[in-house]
Amino acid sequence: MQYIDNILFVLLLIAGSALFWYNARKIIRNIRIGKALDRTDNKAMRWRTMIRVALGQSKMVTRPVAGIMHIFVYVGFVIINIELIEIVIDGIFGTHRSLSFLGGFYTFLIASFEILGALVILGCAVFLLRRNVVRVKRFLNKELDGWPRSDANLILVIEITLMLAFLFMNAADFRVIQITGSTEVSQAAFPVSAWLAKLYGDAGVHGLHLAEMSCWWYHIVGIFFFLNYLPYSKHLHIILAFPNTYFSNLEAKGRFTNDAVVTREVKLMLDPAAAVPPASDQPTRFGAKDVTDLSWKQLLDAYSCTECGRCTSSCPANITGKQLSPRKIMMDTRDRLEEVGKSIDKKGKLEDDGKNLLGDYITPEELWACTSCNACVQECPVNIDPLAIIIDLRRYLVMEQSAAPNELNMTFTNIENNGAPWQFSPADRLNWKNE
Repeated sequence: MQYIDNILFVLLLIAGSALFWYNARKIIRNIRIGKALDRTDNKAMRWRTMIRVALGQSKMVTRPVAGIMHIFVYVGFVIINIELIEIVIDGIFGTHRSLSFLGGFYTFLIASFEILGALVILGCAVFLLRRNVVRVKRFLNKELDGWPRSDANLILVIEITLMLAFLFMNAADFRVIQITGSTEVSQAAFPVSAWLAKLYGDAGVHGLHLAEMSCWWYHIVGIFFFLNYLPYSKHLHIILAFPNTYFSNLEAKGRFTNDAVVTREVKLMLDPAAAVPPASDQPTRFGAKDVTDLSWKQLLDAYSCTECGRCTSSCPANITGKQLSPRKIMMDTRDRLEEVGKSIDKKGKLEDDGKNLLGDYITPEELWACTSCNACVQECPVNIDPLAIIIDLRRYLVMEQSAAPNELNMTFTNIENNGAPWQFSPADRLNWKNE
């Protein structure tokens, strides 16, 4: 019976890790539904971008209050979880403070963790206030109604309770050290929990050990719950921000990509003698109608979206009251991709379910409201590119359905007839010189 805790911990470790990997594989599979795209160039620049944007949070601090609080939460939560090394060792072998042999360095680590834990609580509290009391405008958009808003609040509450469990666990340990005079861990390791220890009052050593183990179990179970909650939450960006920034588009933001299929077709039109590609290589669709027409990077973007709304709050179309919300574009893409993934799980293969990203999730009105200014791309803290999805969906509307607005159709006609967007004959193009 003395090893029951160790056995339970090992089972929890195996089950929690296996469940996370099971869900992670589904996400990887869903992303791979996307079309091929080569983002292996300029590796040095990609590493620098990832370190600067994902690790260094360089784009977060452009809005100082949210940026600084996010750094508190991000750095604190990540670094504090280094303690998982000790938790795993203690959980498997039934030890207590197994890394305390590190002496002064261990004291420094625990003290740092405590300060960072307090900062995580502060940051999460500020975010809760901004969302629910101050009610920052970008958190009030209708695309956040329902689960997305609850998800954001729930994850903040979870992070607060996990940090409180960590601090109260240390507080109980601190009181035991005070009572017993133990030198296993220096009292200097507890700069925050030493204050919380007063809440334990006159509790005896037995009760303190019980409180410590209760907080220990709550903390580790909470971490595994948090880990397996990520695949269902916008907070998956905690993991995906790194690959997403690494595979960022390194081209200038104003440079549009040419559709390779369209380029090939144009070349065939200009050169009738060119070799026609085999039937297996013929284009199935121009532009994108559904998530299967998007690239894997665009699908990775959708899963990486933090739903922070910086893109939407900077979008000139949204600011002027139009339907477009770049955040909604990303959320809709992710929701549609999840729907396709569930269909694959159910049927065992990719099949047409009668639905599409364009029409069932995103309307043409949203797409044509976009000015292609790249403000959303510039603002995104993890280098997501909503514009790339918008352009591909618009390409489908134009090239497959001829469903462009009248103003654009006039422009297309002028380009076809006059070689320019204006209603002037090429012969009259230089008449301004004589005026």
